[in-house]
Amino acid sequence: MDGRRRSDNFRGPYELTEETPVYVISVAAQLSGLHPQTLRQYDRLGLVSPDRTAGRGRRYSARDIELLRTVQQLSQDEGINLAGIKRIIELENQVAALQSRVAEMQAALDGAAAAMQQREAAVHASYRRDLVPYQEVQQTSALVVWRPKRQQQD
Repeated sequence: MDGRRRSDNFRGPYELTEETPVYVISVAAQLSGLHPQTLRQYDRLGLVSPDRTAGRGRRYSARDIELLRTVQQLSQDEGINLAGIKRIIELENQVAALQSRVAEMQAALDGAAAAMQQREAAVHASYRRDLVPYQEVQQTSALVVWRPKRQQQD
């Protein structure tokens, strides 16, 4: 080791993520429980679009395999047709994108609120402490009469 710490977000050139396209169509078919021809059909319909190699071969990622299983479950167990499944996938992707955008906007809002509080604190810290706030005296029309006390004679 060279003494440097690796960031949790750093991915080396040989570290795989769930988006890394590594499975050929025959392996993806086995993992998903579908026939390779079904995977080709899903690709043509735009349901699951794997990455392509330079030679145009399909490469599926772990996320693609999970999506294939979801398509199979919706089709076989729920009885939804492929057009409906495509629409469901599109809507789920749209919801995920919107949730991501909301999270970004919430982070920006939180940052702006923190900056505003810092500026407000700086303004309050800049007040002169030797000044006393002026409070206006209410003017009334009341009349007060002063009479000196009489001294008693003994």
